[in-house]
Amino acid sequence: MLKRALLGATLALATLTACGNDAPSNTEKVDVVAGFYPLQFVTERVGGPHVAVTNLVQPGAEPHDLELKPSQIAQVSSADLIVYLKTFQPELDKAIDQNAAGKAFDVTTVSPLIKGEAHHHEGDEEPASEEGALDPHLWLDPTRLATVSDGIAAKLSTADPAHAAEYTANAATLRAELSKLDEEFTAGLKTCERREIVTSHEAFGYLADRYNLEQIGLTGLTPEEEPTPQRLAEVAAEAKEHAATTIFFETLVSPRVAETLAKEVGAKTAVLDPLEGLEAGSTEDYFSVMRANLKALREALGCS
Repeated sequence: MLKRALLGATLALATLTACGNDAPSNTEKVDVVAGFYPLQFVTERVGGPHVAVTNLVQPGAEPHDLELKPSQIAQVSSADLIVYLKTFQPELDKAIDQNAAGKAFDVTTVSPLIKGEAHHHEGDEEPASEEGALDPHLWLDPTRLATVSDGIAAKLSTADPAHAAEYTANAATLRAELSKLDEEFTAGLKTCERREIVTSHEAFGYLADRYNLEQIGLTGLTPEEEPTPQRLAEVAAEAKEHAATTIFFETLVSPRVAETLAKEVGAKTAVLDPLEGLEAGSTEDYFSVMRANLKALREALGCS
């Protein structure tokens, strides 16, 4: 009887202990929802094995056009952390405001956005690009992405204090890799015959600012915009003036307009990837795409 009573007391104590421990076990992962690819990439690198990251945008899809399914809204609501860029994906902004405001990390709070350019044409009532619109493409400056990684490390450390030291260390490692990439761009674009890049849309403002380039865009910050005839004429004239050899288009939108312009000015076309997402089946990552961008820029600009 005494052994049976002791066994019962031990089981009861174990049950009470289990019920009273609400902290997540060490085997559980932090459930993170990322708005689009660059944020997924950084979160996975910083979080390592302790996070499970869901990218809301399917491979090959344009992240600006995100329309959330009910199941995705449920994912946002139940996530431990949402990493997003405010105003870039209005549907996600709305879902966060309604379901997850206290669990979201807007990366622009640690790396504020800069304004894009606005193009005015004689006789137009409105500029082709909205005056003062903020450029969301901050991840194309590796130093800014490093700042974002530090911010994500801080948020993950709050959500999962047991692994805070690992998150901080992972962010430091990523920062070092991004610093090396920054050095490669700085050296690779230091001495070039031209410094003007002609692009299908103005996604490369941060990259141009960082590496002393001039961006000449057919359209503004939204890739779906169609350039006006006036803008096409302006860009054609600038491309000829600067002896541009290459008109850049991007991976997730049609190259039709870039090809038309290239034919008009006697240039070729090439990909300059804004890295908003990867194509379906791609084995690339942020670093390999950025280095491919550097190679394309060096060839187009005649860099030594």
